[in-house]
Amino acid sequence: MAHQTHHITYSAENSHLRWDNSLKPILTIPSDSEVTLELPDGGGNQFDAFSTTESITSFDLAKADPAVGPVFIEDAQAGDVLKVDFLSLKPMDFGWTAILPGALNFGLLADEFPDPVLKIWDLKTHASEGYTEFKEGIHIPIRSFLGVVGVARAEAGEWSTIPPYETGGNIDCKHIMEGSCLYLPIKVKGALFSCGDGHAAQGDGEVCGTAIETRMTARIRLSVIKGKPWIKSPNFETSGVKVKVWDTKGEYAVLGVDADLREASRKALKGLIEWLVAEKSLTREESYILASVASDLRIVEAVEMPHYAVACILPLNIFVGSP
Repeated sequence: MAHQTHHITYSAENSHLRWDNSLKPILTIPSDSEVTLELPDGGGNQFDAFSTTESITSFDLAKADPAVGPVFIEDAQAGDVLKVDFLSLKPMDFGWTAILPGALNFGLLADEFPDPVLKIWDLKTHASEGYTEFKEGIHIPIRSFLGVVGVARAEAGEWSTIPPYETGGNIDCKHIMEGSCLYLPIKVKGALFSCGDGHAAQGDGEVCGTAIETRMTARIRLSVIKGKPWIKSPNFETSGVKVKVWDTKGEYAVLGVDADLREASRKALKGLIEWLVAEKSLTREESYILASVASDLRIVEAVEMPHYAVACILPLNIFVGSP
């Protein structure tokens, strides 16, 4: 018999900003239940469709990365695994990407981009065609996913929702889209599952510190799995279904080489920004934002010490009408 579906709205009472295994569940469900959640964006809904760069001055980092939950799953015990099936992910009509200033700036090149910038994206006009427009001639595929997905940690106390953990959290993995499933190691009775931080698109690395952040309605199925002790961190499985893309035009990539993996990543990103400014006539700030939502950082060499090689890769099919 199919279990009843459940609906959770976003509110202060139904969300939290810290992982804490003493939190009271907002919902208790049997395994294999479906839940629909109305989720906030990663900024805690502090921006709207009419916000401007000036709006960043009132941004409160203490409200960032709220998670809706926790949900208690019956029969879930420490040592089990929680399977999260992403059945539907629907973004709101708008999203935002920001270069945040000062202590708010999580970007890979925070030292080079000290000034705030806020871009508001229209996620409605071309939604049926599967993309949002960065600017004329540059289209970004909408590939929705949740940045924050996790279960409670075994350790007592409060743990920020901003970083990722072995139990999930702010993993920001763009590959766990609709149709995919995520496996999380359960550390406490009931699992205490929470999620949030909707994204309409992101590159691997989220290099400027934000993706296309958006509020999201997510329909998921939560199932307890026994006997998989090898799952000790988030594992995921993609659907194999190809998302809609335009004519494949290949990729442009810059390699960063350095003995420090982070510095190699920075060098690759800097090189891609320089290419975008020189060849695509974008500003440095536009290039940084575009790289965050569309380019992928990839380790291409990790054994020939003392140097690592990291590629910053941009798909050329985002440039519509370009040769």
